[in-house]
Amino acid sequence: MAVRLTAAPQPEQTRARYPDGSGHVERDGVRIHYEVYGAGEVTVLLLPTWSIVHSRHWKMQIPYLARHCRVVTFDGRGNGRSDRPETGYDEHEFAADALAVLDATGTRSATLVSLSLGAQRALVLAAEHPARVDAAVFICPAVPLGDPPAGRGVHPWDEELATDEGWAKYNRYHWLRDYRDFLEFFFSRMFTEPHSTKPIEDCVGWGLETTPETLVATELGKGLDAETTRELATRLACPVLVIQGTEDGITGPARGIGLAEATGGELVLLEGSGHGPHVRDPVKVNLLLREFIAPPPRPTRWLRGKARRKRALYVSSPIGLGHAQRDVAIADELRVLHPDLEIDWLAQHPVTAVLEGRGERIHPASAHLANESGHIESESAEHDLHCFQAIRRMDEILLANFMVFNDLVRDEHYDLWIGDEAWELDYYLHENPEQKGAAYVWLTDFVGWLPMEDGGDREAFVTADYNAEMIEHIARFPRLRDRAVYVGNADDIVPDRFGPGLPAIREWTEENFDFAGYVTGFDPRDVGDRGALGYGDDERVCIVTVGGSGVGAHLLRRVIAAFPEAKERVPDLRMVVVAGPRIDPASLPQHDGLEVRSYVHELYRHLAVCDLAIVQGGLTTAMELTANRRPFLYFPLRHHFEQNFHVRHRLERYGAGRCMDFETDGPSEIAAAIAGEMGREVDYRPVETDGAARAARLIAELL
Repeated sequence: MAVRLTAAPQPEQTRARYPDGSGHVERDGVRIHYEVYGAGEVTVLLLPTWSIVHSRHWKMQIPYLARHCRVVTFDGRGNGRSDRPETGYDEHEFAADALAVLDATGTRSATLVSLSLGAQRALVLAAEHPARVDAAVFICPAVPLGDPPAGRGVHPWDEELATDEGWAKYNRYHWLRDYRDFLEFFFSRMFTEPHSTKPIEDCVGWGLETTPETLVATELGKGLDAETTRELATRLACPVLVIQGTEDGITGPARGIGLAEATGGELVLLEGSGHGPHVRDPVKVNLLLREFIAPPPRPTRWLRGKARRKRALYVSSPIGLGHAQRDVAIADELRVLHPDLEIDWLAQHPVTAVLEGRGERIHPASAHLANESGHIESESAEHDLHCFQAIRRMDEILLANFMVFNDLVRDEHYDLWIGDEAWELDYYLHENPEQKGAAYVWLTDFVGWLPMEDGGDREAFVTADYNAEMIEHIARFPRLRDRAVYVGNADDIVPDRFGPGLPAIREWTEENFDFAGYVTGFDPRDVGDRGALGYGDDERVCIVTVGGSGVGAHLLRRVIAAFPEAKERVPDLRMVVVAGPRIDPASLPQHDGLEVRSYVHELYRHLAVCDLAIVQGGLTTAMELTANRRPFLYFPLRHHFEQNFHVRHRLERYGAGRCMDFETDGPSEIAAAIAGEMGREVDYRPVETDGAARAARLIAELL
């Protein structure tokens, strides 16, 4: 069965970096939209490519380059926020637009970076306006200096054809008849690398932001012929770098090789890369750009091994506060085993709130991290978070944060890197194993992306594709993870497969992970002083908490609405609602006898003595309550595969908690559940108390 890999255009995604300035410049009646990022002595102008997409295709480069340079982008006429004139798509018009943008942004000169068709306007600029161009980078240039891929150019563009298979889709009449079909074909040829579902979806969505009529107009514009291209190339006086994928399915590698020869520039061939290496191999491309445009300073300080203490860099996921608590517990145990160990944290809010409370050292580079938890919140609706799709749409944020990490470990030496569900770290290290420079530990409490039922065949395909890529990573580089630690036990793993034809999740995890048991970060025997926390023996305490993000605001309101009826059922009820660091307590309804608090330090101590808790379906809080043998109600977020499958499976194994349904359980059902569960004696499976020590011992062996 064929599965379509594309989807309807998504709403504007959260960016890893927003422009510091933007505007329009008008030239000959056509408005061109531009954006400016960052500051610095060097300016980089990211040129538009074919108007089939707009400047968002540079999303993987902008955040990284803008930390080191000033970056200017603009949407080429025909797409994005620029006008779509009926004519005027000559290459000299695009070059003139670029000059107008340089003038409007006060840019004396810039380094040009182009992709594909952008190479032609870059050649015009660099040859005819040399004073405005410091250097030029051409990525997979679409110039007539070599043979195209097999099959391309066989069919005429401006004639009705008897077929629309393959490159016959590159045809005026097919565009007008079935534009989406052409986009899907074209971008599947652009991204020839396996596991390219996300960039194909992105580009199809951007392509749909213009019209087939506009695309026809661009094809009618005058491009450069071979003679003109060679003549312009020989006139380039600036440094030139050509980056070319060897598996380029749009222009073929011969054209990039030909342009490098014609300009006398440096050629870098990326083995296995297609026509969009800036998207599919962004770490390699970003590092090549940085080295060419603004080379980083070389480290000048060296310390003899015995003259320094051991150092570890800990990267803790900000998606939920649970990672922070367990990671601090593991760090404490590591220091027991290695008292001289220095630990720096690369982290962001809300993890930093926990770390600061514990006196941990947060590395200053953390200030450059793009906001992951903010993105997750932006993807949420009323108690609904499609977690898998939200993480897919976080690709530019994850890449930006990996580049922060990569800069940091290039400039500073660490003996050990620890990543707790630091997806960007694990993914891009496996994509770029040559960047590994220290022992590396991967921690996680779930394995395997799982599809939601209403996602249909397509979501089942895409989750399996993501799993397959991860499995291939581990098979190809089995020793890149020096230690992979599962926070839990083998029976906690869901009894599912990664996808059709893929291994069973539990068996594969047992082969590739060590097991630490669960890490609570505390000993339940040490947290039970109810009176010291301000709770009386004559009251029954219900604590409501939804973690460190703003996703749970709707659940808090639903539970607050249940409070009056719950109070009637349980007269001595005291309900404490913990809004967390990202929900304003003043935004929540108030009732007499109801307490709404903001962030509560060491919340686990309060949960350990409550008579009932009401929580989301997050693993950390639910397992804290399980370890402390407290009754609790939990409401998994709709479409959150981890909460609905991985966490629920684990809680059912422990016999812990009562699962509720936000869609069907209103205030009355919640009030009844509060009365029924309040103070109930539980019979949960015991939770180990030495998980942090076990994890630390596994990690410490690498030191």
